[in-house]
Amino acid sequence: MWVAFVSGLLFGLGLAVSNMLNPQRVLAFLDIFGTWDPTLAFVMGGALLVTVPGFALVLKRSKPLLSASFSLPSKTEIDRPLIIGAVLFGLGWGLAGLCPGPALAALVSLNGSIIVFVAIMLISWWLTDRYLSRPSATK
Repeated sequence: MWVAFVSGLLFGLGLAVSNMLNPQRVLAFLDIFGTWDPTLAFVMGGALLVTVPGFALVLKRSKPLLSASFSLPSKTEIDRPLIIGAVLFGLGWGLAGLCPGPALAALVSLNGSIIVFVAIMLISWWLTDRYLSRPSATK
């Protein structure tokens, strides 16, 4: 549990330091024909510089340090739910300038728009889970 807390804290601090909790910064990155701001590309590039070699090293181990086994995705096909989810994620990110991680981290600002965004996001997750857990949804 403490590892998850420290990881989340480090992630949130990284987002804060890079100003990625500011939706306007993200929207400026997406505005390629206007006042484009490449900052997000540098943040993503920095994350990839750490993540790619880190995954390569970690996955060479027989198991993680603090768990009995790895918990990796088993699905590999691109299906309809994946495409719909990606489109909804992209639309939400493009319209609001927020995605789940930064939105949760930005809650500390007590900004009303961010609170509404997170509330709707949580309700959407709950509704999706209820819909997908129906017997007819699995066919």
